[in-house]
Amino acid sequence: MTNTVTLPIWLLTLILLFAAVTASTHLLFPSVRWFFRRRAERLVAKLNERLDRPIQPFKLLRRQDMIQRVIYDADVVREVGEYARTQGVREDVAFEKASDYAREIVPSFSATAYFGIATRVSRAVAKWLFDVRVNYLDEAALSEVDKDATVVYVINHRSNFDYVLVTYLAAKQSALSYAVGEWARVWPMSVFIRATGAYYIRRRTPTPLYRRVLSSYVQRATEAGVSQAVFPEGGLSRNGVVGLPKLGILSYVVDGWRDGKGRDVIFVPVSLNYDRVVEDRVLITAGRTGQQRFRRSIGEGIHFATRYAYRRMRGKVGRFGVAAVTFGRPISISEMAKSEPDDLVLALGEACLSQIREITPVTTAPLAMAAMFQLQAPVTKDALLAEMTRLRSSFPAEAANEPEEDKHFDRVLSVMVLRELLTEDADGYTIADPELAAFYANSLRPHLDRKALELIPEPVLPEVIKL
Repeated sequence: MTNTVTLPIWLLTLILLFAAVTASTHLLFPSVRWFFRRRAERLVAKLNERLDRPIQPFKLLRRQDMIQRVIYDADVVREVGEYARTQGVREDVAFEKASDYAREIVPSFSATAYFGIATRVSRAVAKWLFDVRVNYLDEAALSEVDKDATVVYVINHRSNFDYVLVTYLAAKQSALSYAVGEWARVWPMSVFIRATGAYYIRRRTPTPLYRRVLSSYVQRATEAGVSQAVFPEGGLSRNGVVGLPKLGILSYVVDGWRDGKGRDVIFVPVSLNYDRVVEDRVLITAGRTGQQRFRRSIGEGIHFATRYAYRRMRGKVGRFGVAAVTFGRPISISEMAKSEPDDLVLALGEACLSQIREITPVTTAPLAMAAMFQLQAPVTKDALLAEMTRLRSSFPAEAANEPEEDKHFDRVLSVMVLRELLTEDADGYTIADPELAAFYANSLRPHLDRKALELIPEPVLPEVIKL
């Protein structure tokens, strides 16, 4: 017992290293995790005191625990067996496939990342790039929504900036959970996006097993009362028109409601419109060619942002104009189920998008483009203003169509000329890019009469696709 043992230095180093790792994993790491967990719980408690809708415990689950809940759902287990049978693989292989899908979908929410970084960055970026204007169609009804209900914001997808804008505007309500496309899986963006509570969706050729795993996650989030934001069109509008609904995510939310046995689900239609959609020409090209992936690299995006920031700091350019948001009247799924019991999902999708179209905000650039199509070119500034006033007078009050100041109107016109959307000469203004002009004018189609619509190029509307 007291004899001396001689060891080589390399072996002693290896033994000490293993001992240190063992001590850390069994003593140090659990204590550190407990410390940060307690700190996070105190942060969430403070946040819940000022939020209209507290952060639900479901969002605070450890990611691995959430994954386990998803993959051991009875429907997922049955689908695993079906997948193994149809693909000719063992059930353990099929189960591992379901686990891979769950790890891909399930987020890892961080209150610090969402409220400490995401909401602050969203607020700063939104105010720096746009003059943000908000309107509530029925603010009293929104404030009276049951605090225990699951709130789902249903939003038209006009720009990738929609995520930034809605995150900023909903920051006082609760932490939103978004469904994002495969573009957000790029590292290191994917780490931050997952930490804000967003979950990924494969939009190309998803398998029945994948859809079942995704459905399981959305259902559990809905049952737990997690506030969500959904873009029912399934992608950005390529022609400026609010498209038809893709009913996949909405059907999963309805399934999570479970026929009224749990908490109510309240859908809030949200309509967005902009004076400037940053990716407008990219969207038009994608719509024309039928490409689902945009032909722009991350490098080009960084170059555009850097160039704009440099010119903005030198005072050569200003903000992109107005970003307008209108929150519609809330729709209760339990109330709708009483009148539409047969095809609740389709009725819900149509009701939300119908209201989104009706409350589309009117901003200067789309209104100016709609007015330009009504007049014979070249158009003088006074004639354009008069036609815009005439069109605005026929729009519904829900459109929040406040007249713009002359200074803002002049700035919008100068930007459209600079971007070669319009040309200007001594006689007035002429549309230089009819396709781009129609992209902006199309956002106001729900407000225009038949005569006005006949003068705007007819867009090609997408078909309904169920995920």
